Amino acid sequence: MSRLQQTHGLSDEQRVIVATVRAFVDKEILPVATELEHADEYPQAIVDGMRDLGLFGLMIGTEHGGLGESLLTYALAVEELSRGWMSVSGIVNTHFIVAWMITRHGTEAQRAHYLPRMATGEIRGAFSMSEPDCGSDVSAITTRAVPDGGDYVIDGRKMWLTNGGSANLVATLVKTDPAAGHRGMTAFLVDKTPGFGEVAPGLTVPGKIDKMGYKGVDTTELLFDSYRIPAGQVLGGTPGRGFYQMMDGVEVGRVNVAARGCGVARRAYELGLAYARQRETFGKPIAEHQAVLFRLAEMATKVEAAHQMMVMAARRKDSGERNDLEAGMAKYLAGEYCKEVVEDAFRIHGGYAYSREYEIERLYREAPMLLIGEGTADIQKMIIGRRLLEG
Repeated sequence: MSRLQQTHGLSDEQRVIVATVRAFVDKEILPVATELEHADEYPQAIVDGMRDLGLFGLMIGTEHGGLGESLLTYALAVEELSRGWMSVSGIVNTHFIVAWMITRHGTEAQRAHYLPRMATGEIRGAFSMSEPDCGSDVSAITTRAVPDGGDYVIDGRKMWLTNGGSANLVATLVKTDPAAGHRGMTAFLVDKTPGFGEVAPGLTVPGKIDKMGYKGVDTTELLFDSYRIPAGQVLGGTPGRGFYQMMDGVEVGRVNVAARGCGVARRAYELGLAYARQRETFGKPIAEHQAVLFRLAEMATKVEAAHQMMVMAARRKDSGERNDLEAGMAKYLAGEYCKEVVEDAFRIHGGYAYSREYEIERLYREAPMLLIGEGTADIQKMIIGRRLLEG
């Protein structure tokens, strides 16, 4: 086994989980990933396999039928899944953000209702915060929820929902008191049927957004038109807490995106190393030419550095401490390094990298998503800088 991306201090159970996911990736994902990605086909057989492995319940407590594992275990599993195909990790990411939010902030009734079925994958979650005109400025969201008797009526338009079509539960951030700033935002647990079109009265998923990469997994809009929802679907039961609940979920999401970057970078390094060993120029493998050898050394160092930063961020969150600094650093570093490692592997492949027959072509289109997912690099720098100034 390669010395890269080794994680010290794991329990026997954690090592078994990671090894099981790695074997699943090698057998069930890598052989079909590029074909499915080129077809933009939802990987139903892979999802069914993940359900059988219990991955949808990995971080859900045992009292609700899950495995009760840590964020670190989940991040290491995501790293392995992303090594196979980053889109597969996206299918579980938003699910776990929603499960985390319900576990941490939901009412007892909400936990009892959702978590057991989320653990089995019967209910799959999506996470909805962004809108077409707000980007990284969460305070600029305009989707409104207005009280009406024992219900709320929601109107507005949400954007960039991973699993927006395939999920049947969406944690959605809206404004309930626009004059109150961040304290006027509320998270709702929105039930819907999977699919596209009108998925509930007043709720429409128009269709899949056509993307450069990150294919297979569906990315959608979500349109609310006088959508009526019971007040009991407010996450935690009390309005006005949604911003803080969502930010707690985003910290989990940023560790996930960092883990994705680590997995994609690892795969790009593997492809670059294998090609450099078998491709010959001037009478010897190109790996023996100093320019390529130095490039491989830099790639491996970045793969390892990103992994260790991601592990630190996950362990910080698992300890119960605030980890926005570490999660921001991990997400920023892993995203940037992933882009650089993929590009270096692309260069090593030369002209063949431009062919759709070679896996590196897919990775080259997937890596840019990590520069913007769960907050752009500039947003991460802003978070990091502000936290450093706090001392």
